[in-house]
Amino acid sequence: MPEFEIATFEFDVTPPAGHSLCGGLIKPASEVRDRLEGLGFVLLGAGSPIVVCALDWTGLCNTAHRQFREALASAAGTTPNRVTVHSVHQHDTPLVCLDAQRFVAAEGDMAPIFGLEFFETCLRRAQGAVETALGQTRPVSQIGCGQAKVSKVASNRRIARDQAGRVVSERRSFCVDQRLQKMPEGLIDPWLKTVSFGQSDQPVVACHYYATHPQSFYGEGGVSSEFVGLARKQRQQEDPDCLHIYFTGCAGNVSAGKYNDGSDEACVELTERIHHAIVKSEEELSWSPLEKVSWKTTELMPEAWETLFEPLLVEQLGNRYYQPAVRVRAAFMLAWKERLRRNEPLAISSLSAGNIELLHLPGECFIEYQLRAQETAPKKFVATAAYGDGGPWYIPVEEEYGKGGYELTSTFCGPGTDRVLTGAIQQILE
Repeated sequence: MPEFEIATFEFDVTPPAGHSLCGGLIKPASEVRDRLEGLGFVLLGAGSPIVVCALDWTGLCNTAHRQFREALASAAGTTPNRVTVHSVHQHDTPLVCLDAQRFVAAEGDMAPIFGLEFFETCLRRAQGAVETALGQTRPVSQIGCGQAKVSKVASNRRIARDQAGRVVSERRSFCVDQRLQKMPEGLIDPWLKTVSFGQSDQPVVACHYYATHPQSFYGEGGVSSEFVGLARKQRQQEDPDCLHIYFTGCAGNVSAGKYNDGSDEACVELTERIHHAIVKSEEELSWSPLEKVSWKTTELMPEAWETLFEPLLVEQLGNRYYQPAVRVRAAFMLAWKERLRRNEPLAISSLSAGNIELLHLPGECFIEYQLRAQETAPKKFVATAAYGDGGPWYIPVEEEYGKGGYELTSTFCGPGTDRVLTGAIQQILE
């Protein structure tokens, strides 16, 4: 039987006071409610090392995402295509895009999207954490999977529609409109999934996957890992011998809006519900020998969204009478247009072990992609992490184009991206 080892690592990614949050789209950091962390593991024994990492950040986009993968690969002694990095997507956290920042800095009058020195510090911390971890590896001979249904957390944002099927209003991350709260949950994936690597039925690392926008409230400057991070930290305190990592699934059109009014009490309740599901999914773990591990990758070029009209974006970025959020958004769009000109594809990957697949996707994918992945491999336990490379922002499914709603005004991809991404998912799982 092959011998596998795991090295777990963690490092601090909490921004300093005054740092931009969510790319400058909301108030900057004024207080730290709880620490932000980068967490991950290096799997040894399956060819070149495999690195899986999650950050308590809104997102890593384009060149910044590539640089983070390259930094972890260098520290682990592997190649960037065997590294996956995902943001959990809490909003009162940093959103990093080196390319968009370049456009913002050239204007001379705009607040930075993020702090370059802070980003470089986090890269060094990540590399140091991996290098240290590789000197403290632990053997693993088993892999386990389990799941638990989550009660009263996720709900579809795009539920209120007119007779033509167009979205007329949305339940965002928090909602006080009782009419919207009383509407059905809509399309979600209700299962929180856990995949653990362990030895003698004792987990060494536990990866938890659930699909919802992970914030109860945001925008007042309070840095926080939010209810999903608080639930994970609670579980970590209870089980310190195992590293617990949380990944957000395909939550582009899913939030807690039906069950969250933005109050402190709601945050506590959401935290308790996620923590309960984490514990229950671990209780359901079914272990099997870790005999064969494979790492599969593929690349895709999304279709450009025709609404990204470059002269208009340049005008929006440079117009000092526009709100900062409008100008910042234009910078992100210009960064994406620039990337497409470079023909730099998006990567997806999968760590496969027996009947278990850990699927890694870019951007804010709609929940349909996660459900399609499970339908593609119905005999496998498919756990999906989205929010990898955040360059494209939202990735809707084709049938939602022309239906309105916030997500369709915030995607950088055209409807043909659905066909390309769905095909890549099928290729990597089949």
